[in-house]
Amino acid sequence: MYPTLFSNPGVKDFAEAIDAERTRQLAKFGEQHHPDGTGDKHQRQLADLARIECQAQFAAGRGTWADVLFEEVREAIAESDPTRLRTELVQVAAVCAAWVHDLDSRTEPPPAA
Repeated sequence: MYPTLFSNPGVKDFAEAIDAERTRQLAKFGEQHHPDGTGDKHQRQLADLARIECQAQFAAGRGTWADVLFEEVREAIAESDPTRLRTELVQVAAVCAAWVHDLDSRTEPPPAA
């Protein structure tokens, strides 16, 4: 479907799944524009707490993908600067790609969408 542009395992399949989902979203909702709704003081405090909790879980040997993703999402939601928000959202997507690759490496991959 796409030329091989990706160097990390599973990223091509992940990108194709995202593209298929975006196609469904655009068909259902059309192009959407909403305020970011990010970056207030409370959201920054929650990001700090998520970071501390994630570090504590890994230090105790109980860290999970959910901990990592939750921390990254909280960091994105805490960001008010659009450039840094974009960077954080890319980090969220990268964690999702890593998690999906991990799932696919230990189970039968789902059929193509």
